[in-house]
Amino acid sequence: MKKSIKVRLTAAYVTIMCLSFLVILFLNSSFLEEYYLAKKTDSLEYVQERLDEASKVNDNGNYASLENDYDFHNYCSEKNISVIIINRDSSQIVYSNSRDPKSMYAQALFGTMTEFMQGTHEIIKQGDNYILEKSVDNGRFTDSLNMVGTLKNMNSFLVTTPIQSMKDSAQISNLFYLYVGIGTVLVSSLIIWFISRKITKPLQELTELSKKMAGLDFNAKYTSAGEDEIGILGANLNIMSDELEQTISELKTANNELQKDIEKKNQIDEMRKEFLSNVSHELKTPIALIQGYAEGLQECINDDEESREFYCDVIIDEAAKMNTMVKKLLTLNQLEFGNDQVSMERFNLTELIKGVLASTRLMADQKGAGIQFVQTDPVYVWGDEFKVEEVVTNYVSNALNHVDYEKKIEVKIQKKQNLVRVSVFNTGDPIPEEDIEKIWIKFYKVDKARTREYGGSGIGLSIVKAIMESMNQKCGVINYENGVEFWFELQSGDGQIPQPENRQEEA
Repeated sequence: MKKSIKVRLTAAYVTIMCLSFLVILFLNSSFLEEYYLAKKTDSLEYVQERLDEASKVNDNGNYASLENDYDFHNYCSEKNISVIIINRDSSQIVYSNSRDPKSMYAQALFGTMTEFMQGTHEIIKQGDNYILEKSVDNGRFTDSLNMVGTLKNMNSFLVTTPIQSMKDSAQISNLFYLYVGIGTVLVSSLIIWFISRKITKPLQELTELSKKMAGLDFNAKYTSAGEDEIGILGANLNIMSDELEQTISELKTANNELQKDIEKKNQIDEMRKEFLSNVSHELKTPIALIQGYAEGLQECINDDEESREFYCDVIIDEAAKMNTMVKKLLTLNQLEFGNDQVSMERFNLTELIKGVLASTRLMADQKGAGIQFVQTDPVYVWGDEFKVEEVVTNYVSNALNHVDYEKKIEVKIQKKQNLVRVSVFNTGDPIPEEDIEKIWIKFYKVDKARTREYGGSGIGLSIVKAIMESMNQKCGVINYENGVEFWFELQSGDGQIPQPENRQEEA
């Protein structure tokens, strides 16, 4: 609290104001009486000068010019000045503005000299033809300032004005000034307190802002408006906050990218090891079969034509499986490393599915499975037609390889706002929950025996996932009590050309 700018500012202002008040009080006590007396002296000297001027014009003793001088009368009335002029020869009053000229006449003839003799006056100033004195009436406790002397025409004059007691007046004035000063200090202190609060509020806001910036919280901004130095400082702090946030963001992004690169390198190393292991495992069986049956043919284990043909069929079949797996691996490699070009075009999804189903009709008949696809109207979507055909082919082939029980396969197209969902359902055993997330991993097989039976390599669904990610679309699988449904989504072709967007796989 002692270090608060608001308190220090208020204390400094109150201190300066109190010192100023005390200095003024001292000056008022020391010099007010002299200043007041000096102003009264100036007034009497001005009147004496006007009387001298009138005596030059009215040498005959007639002061008609003063009688008709309204400015002179107003001045004397305003300053509370009384004037009396006595003829030098007849000792008669020739001019007076007093309401009681006789009393002034007596004072002019006797009073001044009497008080002078009694020592109850104080000579303030003495000129060539006048004396200026301050007199005290001890009976009425009334002070007056008197000027007595002779004019140019030798007529006597008396100019007098009552004055309050200087000391009493100064005391009263100082007391009043003290009360007013104390009140002013109190009121001013409250005002300066609120003003200092208004001035220091932006500084407090800047202090809090700097604390948050030190804690790397860049959401806080300086909001107080103003075009003064504090406002400019706040605006600069906002700019600095944005720059720091951007710089830190770039550093974190670079660090994150570096971390990703390191993780990607480690992942690539692990994938390479896993790939070599899986490929070795997958190729081991067909190579062994090819080698065994080839050696049997070479050694002529069976001489009959039918046996030799069987041996050759096994060799051809296993070689075909190896060729298919290698092609799929090459395709998956191109998709995963972004080397395969994605060509976005608008095409009829209905016709594409009908073509795939027509090509798999023979296999379905051999399996004794029924395929249902009721969509007849054209449905246009955006995507790479060749890759979408491969996805549909994988889904339908997968369904035919795992169809069971009622042996029904249902292919559907559903519209969802600006998306089109294709789903392939087959009756059979659901996928175990612990395997659902793993079926998209290459070489992963839920039922290895059955997969081997139909020649599967565990790469098909990995290719599906890679294709959908290359088009920034979703794919997934849903378990039902009586079967499994695989699905994927494409952008509807009824609207604008789709913009690339990041999507996450949805299981």
